[in-house]
Amino acid sequence: MARIKNIEIPNEKHICIGLTAIYGIGRNLANTICDAAKVDRTKKAKDLTEAEVSALRAEVDKCNVEGELRREVQLNIKNKMEINSYQGTRHKKGLPVRGQRTSRNARTRKGKGKTVANKKKVSK
Repeated sequence: MARIKNIEIPNEKHICIGLTAIYGIGRNLANTICDAAKVDRTKKAKDLTEAEVSALRAEVDKCNVEGELRREVQLNIKNKMEINSYQGTRHKKGLPVRGQRTSRNARTRKGKGKTVANKKKVSK
């Protein structure tokens, strides 16, 4: 099993798909990395030679991934919160940041529904 950036690449998957297990690498970047490292995209991760794995490691090291990327994203969010931008205030309040509606389905950001005391159903 190949380890790149302390992430185990799944053995049974093609290398271009397996690289997406690394935070910050999607399908497009994985294909670019495979091309730059001169590794066949359809090769399974278990069939890679040590030379190919080291070439992939060298290419992934050029990209901003895993811990560095997570840290950068957190710093960007923190900066927005400090300068009181619109997105920063939404982050502070725990509301959706990118323009989604909150009157209905915002449960991912807002959490489980809170019951309101003494609110009666309207009867007709």
